[in-house]
Amino acid sequence: MQFILPVQFVVELKIWHGEEYNKRGEKQLVDYLDSYHLNTGYMLSFNFNKKKDVGVKQIQVGEKTIIEAVV
Repeated sequence: MQFILPVQFVVELKIWHGEEYNKRGEKQLVDYLDSYHLNTGYMLSFNFNKKKDVGVKQIQVGEKTIIEAVV
């Protein structure tokens, strides 16, 4: 018999309202990861500024890894 384990992802969606707001979003995501016993989470940030830095980056918050995409 073969068992299929469910895969869980935690994704946080945010609208960019500045660096401090973004840091609070990262903390919130880390709290969710702790709740679900996961080490990696994803954050999608919508930035409507004309001079934005778009792309994907990896952030280390303590022992947790956040993959953040800014669009």
